Amino acid sequence: MSARFAVGDQVRIARRDPRCHHRTPHYLQGATGVIERVLRPEGQPELMAYGGDGEPFRTVYRVQVPQAALWPGYGEGLRDCLEVEIFEHWLEPA
Repeated sequence: MSARFAVGDQVRIARRDPRCHHRTPHYLQGATGVIERVLRPEGQPELMAYGGDGEPFRTVYRVQVPQAALWPGYGEGLRDCLEVEIFEHWLEPA
């Protein structure tokens, strides 16, 4: 399985309101970040939560999102980042 994104790529976390279990926090939806690491493919939680096998597996990425982009008023001048693991089908090019 080939990864759609590579380390250093800028991505946006999709805005969605699925009516099922998923691992993408609402406060991250719409945020832009950078791929820090490409991880192995895993079963999709949206499918596994309801007894499915999670296939097709999707690549998981560690994405760095600047804290200042998430929290208004967050320490001006600080470069702190939140690192979060996001499934490929939740990411789009930024």
